[in-house]
Amino acid sequence: MSIRDWPEGERPREKLLALGTEALSDAELLAIFLRVGVSGRSAVDLSRDVLSSFGGLRPLLEADETAFCTERGLGQAKYVQLQAVLELARRHLASRLDREGALTSPGLVRDYLMSRLRHLGHEEFAALFLDSQHRVIRYESLFRGTLDSASVYPREVARRALELGAGAVIFAHNHPSGVAEPSQSDERITERLRQALALFEVRVLDHFVVGDGEVVSFAERGLL
Repeated sequence: MSIRDWPEGERPREKLLALGTEALSDAELLAIFLRVGVSGRSAVDLSRDVLSSFGGLRPLLEADETAFCTERGLGQAKYVQLQAVLELARRHLASRLDREGALTSPGLVRDYLMSRLRHLGHEEFAALFLDSQHRVIRYESLFRGTLDSASVYPREVARRALELGAGAVIFAHNHPSGVAEPSQSDERITERLRQALALFEVRVLDHFVVGDGEVVSFAERGLL
């Protein structure tokens, strides 16, 4: 049976309009994105198959082009659309952060940093550069690869902060293992950066470690 033959209250689009996005399952939301199914399978049926094949929504959203496009009912056009949707979501968070301010919206800072770092398969060290009023100037990825106190260069971070006219900074990096617990190396890196930036009156407000669904704040842990 085609979705258009379903009772109106069970159709994903009509259900969304009547009850809101929260009322829909992952498969129903994905079906709206896919729009059509395949021969003998409705869009919802196809969505259930795809989610089962990938092991859930997150692995699907983080799949590379090759893995995504080899799945029945998907393809390069859908992959491109999905990447555009994900980038729009990240830019929406960034615009909210610009408008609301970093310190007045700690939950938003966490969400934004998680959207940028959680899906990466390698370690990446990034910074939110802020002005003297703690408004966001820019997010930048600074270093990537295995991070230790020898691979993060305070001089380069300080130079970039001065170039941007930053008055404060929030650091963040991810742990691809999924465990967000800060390491001793993370603590050493943070302290070296704090000392270097203090020479130029740039404050380190926090350092977030992003894991799999969890974000740990150095400031909340009393590590800054």
